Amino acid sequence: MSTSLTDDHEGRPRGALVPAAAAWLGGLGLVPFVGLSIASLAIEGDVRTAALRGLLAYGAVILSFLGGVHWGAAMTRSISQTDDGIDVGRLGISVVPSLVGWASLLIDARYGLALLAVGFAANLLLDIRSTRRGLVPPWYRRLRQPLTMIVVVALIVAEFGP
Repeated sequence: MSTSLTDDHEGRPRGALVPAAAAWLGGLGLVPFVGLSIASLAIEGDVRTAALRGLLAYGAVILSFLGGVHWGAAMTRSISQTDDGIDVGRLGISVVPSLVGWASLLIDARYGLALLAVGFAANLLLDIRSTRRGLVPPWYRRLRQPLTMIVVVALIVAEFGP
């Protein structure tokens, strides 16, 4: 994939274009968020409850996956070092999204959706920080930012639905 390097307002390179496969897969990953959020507004009764539980479960799995990205980045970075040093702090923070996702499944659905929304927003901050520090590819923020915004909106819409 070709790169488009331009400077941001602080003179840092913005990085490469998001790889097409990552953009497509990320976009397709929004389908359950948006579809289940809309379904939770359009239907009632047990089916609505099932849609909300499905949204919670999918959100928990995806949030856990996003934490795994940072675990993998920490491991990959440690491979290039000559000693056994691995950033324990990065590994520690990378498991927090899994714990947040799991906790969201254990509480009332509305609170769980809110917890997931906060978890996704917090993970975006980690993504932005990691991109700035060169810990993940330069394009990662450009992928995650719009996806996260849509996910957070979908979770909030479902949370405050009828």
